[in-house]
Amino acid sequence: MEDDEPVAESLRRGLLRYGFEVAWVTTGAAALSHAEPYDVVLLDLGLPDTDGLDVCRTLRERGDVPIIVISARSDETDRVVGLELGADDYVSKPFGVREVIARIRAVMRRMQPRTAPAAEAGPDRYGELLTIDRKAARVRLNGEEVALAPKEYDLLAFLTEEPGALMSREQIMEAVWDANWFGPTKTLDVHVAALRRKLAGAITIEAVRGVGFRLEIVKGDRAGTGDSGGGPS
Repeated sequence: MEDDEPVAESLRRGLLRYGFEVAWVTTGAAALSHAEPYDVVLLDLGLPDTDGLDVCRTLRERGDVPIIVISARSDETDRVVGLELGADDYVSKPFGVREVIARIRAVMRRMQPRTAPAAEAGPDRYGELLTIDRKAARVRLNGEEVALAPKEYDLLAFLTEEPGALMSREQIMEAVWDANWFGPTKTLDVHVAALRRKLAGAITIEAVRGVGFRLEIVKGDRAGTGDSGGGPS
């Protein structure tokens, strides 16, 4: 639960890229009214209707769902109180999506003895050659694992959420490098070029001048031709 929309949307996109299902609410009341079980709760302390610490206490009284507190509060007292009330971990803003995912996985590993293991989702297949295992963050081309840098994987995972859709540079930079990125956008072109080279024959990435990029899945007799697609940006 997070009431800051840009932060929540950036985090939601990041979690989706790594295979998580996400339900996002903006108030403590909405969170506590949900009856369906969750594997983990990300809880912002600065909620508009109540103190997040009260929500943490109530959730812990109801059961043993893992709770990771995410907050701009850096005061050690809040951190200690949150953990004493039953939070399993605490992440301070600003944070990176990969850090949050690492904390989620660590908390869920610790919970395994207390809960039945969840069924693992299989990898997503794109065309005849490309598969993406979002849980393990692994990519295979024609059955062979492809070594991708972390941001190359994040970029591929984002673009394959909607194959064929034109994504603006701003959308991509916000989703993959997050809204706080202040570096050169030329880094995007470098990562696109790397994906074209490493996944030639399975995807094409078209550069639309002045707008952004469009990823297409190579299908049928085009697969394996080595067509890397795209044009100058």
